[in-house]
Amino acid sequence: MPPPIKGHPRRPPPISREDAEKAIETAREILHLLSAGPALIRGDPGGWHVDIPVMYQGYALDRIHLDVDKMEPSPKGRPVRSSREMDPSEIKGRAEEIVRELRVLDAAEYREPDRCWVVPLAWGPYLVAHVRVSSDGREVVPDYGLTEEVRRNVY
Repeated sequence: MPPPIKGHPRRPPPISREDAEKAIETAREILHLLSAGPALIRGDPGGWHVDIPVMYQGYALDRIHLDVDKMEPSPKGRPVRSSREMDPSEIKGRAEEIVRELRVLDAAEYREPDRCWVVPLAWGPYLVAHVRVSSDGREVVPDYGLTEEVRRNVY
């Protein structure tokens, strides 16, 4: 029989409570190293929408929806549209403040298709972003699609 081709394991890796706790701790360890990426601004007939990428070592981890009328995050899953056009320079300073104010929630979700833990980040009373961490709880897993979007949109 020829050697097999490496691919996705047929069985998901085992997970444990300790792995979830390690994933939460990993998210806490990187929290002070997170930064705001360049604002992703899109306009359409419904108005203007702004996302702030959460960056770690040059990779995007997730996006925060920004309510530009209030200049604060909107809860995850609720992108806000505004009638006023935004200049990225207006957003940068506020975006950095928002990222510095994030906190890690003491819980983790496991996502089978990605084989990783998802640790929520909160700003005030809102859940606004996630950090994905490997199934063993030791490595940060970037959002590669968002990272490419950020790289395409840097002026």
